[in-house]
Amino acid sequence: MTTDVDRPRPVRPSVPLSDRVFRGVVRAAGGTVLLIMGAIGIFLAYQAIPTLREFGWGFFTEASFVPDREELGIAAVGLFTLQVAGVAIVIAFPLALATALYISEYAPARLKRTLIAALDLMAAIPSVVYGLFGFVFLTPHIIYLSRWLSKYLGFLPFFEVNTDVNAASWEQSMYTSSPFIAGFVVAMMILPFAASIMREVFAQAPLGEREGALALGSTRWGVIRSVVLPFGKGGIIGGTMLALGRALGETIAVVMILAPVFDIRFRVLENGGVTISSLIALRFGEATPSQLSALLAAGLMLFLFTLVVNTVASMIVARSRSGSATEI
Repeated sequence: MTTDVDRPRPVRPSVPLSDRVFRGVVRAAGGTVLLIMGAIGIFLAYQAIPTLREFGWGFFTEASFVPDREELGIAAVGLFTLQVAGVAIVIAFPLALATALYISEYAPARLKRTLIAALDLMAAIPSVVYGLFGFVFLTPHIIYLSRWLSKYLGFLPFFEVNTDVNAASWEQSMYTSSPFIAGFVVAMMILPFAASIMREVFAQAPLGEREGALALGSTRWGVIRSVVLPFGKGGIIGGTMLALGRALGETIAVVMILAPVFDIRFRVLENGGVTISSLIALRFGEATPSQLSALLAAGLMLFLFTLVVNTVASMIVARSRSGSATEI
């Protein structure tokens, strides 16, 4: 006599049509983004071949960019690009961190919504507006800060200025249109991006660990120091690097402030300078085919550098959301 044995019924899950369509659309969108990025990189690399073939490594070591004398190099513009971005990060990082901590940990609910909206609004302001604000309003005031820095910290190479800082009648023109002023303006532009990323990561700090720290007698600052900051460490680094990528490629505001000078120097308070993006904007319209190749070669270097910076930053931000770095 045979008996029926209970057997598990096979389950054949079927994905709904709407899910399959959504998955296909998302994959197509992601693939399209990768194709566009790859096409841009291939185009820049192809257009840069004549310049790299003619000048070789000298293109990266030559300071001047004088097409009429066939002197083409990006050493000076690369250095000024790093100077402007470095000044911007030094100014924006502490402000972005303090803003993000205040919004996520201290601000009342009503004020928090207002501050978040203000950050979003700052990110939406066109760069030309920042450039006008920096040129018309900030420059006449920041030159006094620049003179103070050169007077009392001039022993540092990057705060030195080739003028008599103790003179009764000081040369104000030596401090205008400097990488320091350009970096100050760029700092205002990248601050909302860095602060928004940091705030979002801080808001994801585990509520249970926050309450546990408070139950053990920790103060609000103690919770921030032992829970929020360790959890958001990756977000702080990632947000800063994403802001750095934005600072490296900023164009219009820098063009409006910097006076073009092709010289290898480390004095950020002194008049003059030019970044890679501003060089392309200034010379693109009147460039000959050979000069256009040189500009696109400079653009390729900027593209690769910002791509690496943004990729690493995105990886750090994504990794920080696991909360594995949280300690009490």
